[in-house]
Amino acid sequence: MAPKANWSYPTAIRFGAGRISELAEACIAAGIQKPLLVTDKGLAGMQITKDALAILDGAGLGAAIFSDVDPNPNEKNVDEGLKVYREGGFDGVVAFGGGSGLDLGKTLAFMAGQARPLWDFEDIGDWWTRADPAGIAPIVAVPTTAGTGSEVGRAGVITNSVTEEKKIIFHPKMLPSVVICDPELTVGMPKHITAGTGLDAFAHCVEAYSSPHYHPMSQGIALEGMRLVVDNLPKAYADGGDLEARANMMSAAAMGAVAFQKGLGAIHALSHPIGAIHHTHHGTTNAVCMPAVLRFNADAIAGRFDRAAGYLGIEGGFEGFKAYVDGLNDSLGIPKTLKALGVKDPDFARLTAAALKDPSTGGNPVEMTEANTRALFEEIAG
Repeated sequence: MAPKANWSYPTAIRFGAGRISELAEACIAAGIQKPLLVTDKGLAGMQITKDALAILDGAGLGAAIFSDVDPNPNEKNVDEGLKVYREGGFDGVVAFGGGSGLDLGKTLAFMAGQARPLWDFEDIGDWWTRADPAGIAPIVAVPTTAGTGSEVGRAGVITNSVTEEKKIIFHPKMLPSVVICDPELTVGMPKHITAGTGLDAFAHCVEAYSSPHYHPMSQGIALEGMRLVVDNLPKAYADGGDLEARANMMSAAAMGAVAFQKGLGAIHALSHPIGAIHHTHHGTTNAVCMPAVLRFNADAIAGRFDRAAGYLGIEGGFEGFKAYVDGLNDSLGIPKTLKALGVKDPDFARLTAAALKDPSTGGNPVEMTEANTRALFEEIAG
């Protein structure tokens, strides 16, 4: 039977060093006259954030900021942000930062004019059609890391703080109207954040490439995204001022997020509940899970990675690729186990149940069951 699928690709992207200077222009192009800049607590006082606010203020758009955003943003952050947004009479959002700031900013813009509660818009079936599209505010996204690719995504990951589950809030209009990708904003990232976010982008590409779903455009983007990470993450980690490597990593991050329209898999299915319950860094958790998942999926993906390895400059086909991933993790200081990551006494039954509920399971090339999923958790626990 001939393939049949629904595809969607991203938005206007202003890419290049120094493009943050166009922030006010980008807001006006998106129809925003009074933006609320949303970022995380760690970025709020940093110079790159102050500079962005000054650009907005200098153009007469104000310098309003909301930064009460946790590393794994939750519904409490959404409620507090919505109060600020509505009481301030803002008409759009500048989502600024890594995955947490981007996801929270996009979710605030989405929820700004909705009457229903947040969890009514979880990415289940056609729940997104419950939203009033007219109530969604425009978004300008500015990534300051090179990992999640949320700047070109149509969803936000929000943790339910009561159930300790990560939920995906989705709507097509959550896709930012304009994205500014300025690699100069990533130069100050600490090494461990460079590593964790870069391996998040790599995981997106690896899982999209592994997914059995039909999406040849995403397949090609995932392959080139992996190459960009292989060629540039070690350089960016060794020399944070290498602007070319930083730029290529920003491209890889956006490409990974586009590619995973094809599907994610067991890496993310395991990582999401670990992060929600134990508050670990998402990209680093993905990296810890990746070697075990590659072994788990070996029979289903070896052939395609045999072909990919040559393009990536890795000898030995799939076996060489697995060895490369182990070596890359080691060179970037990634812990080998959850225990080394700081996860104490994991509840395997709870983690397994949460992983099997995660939508990422649907994109894994090997069916995930209670038995084999628990075995994966036990393997990576340490």
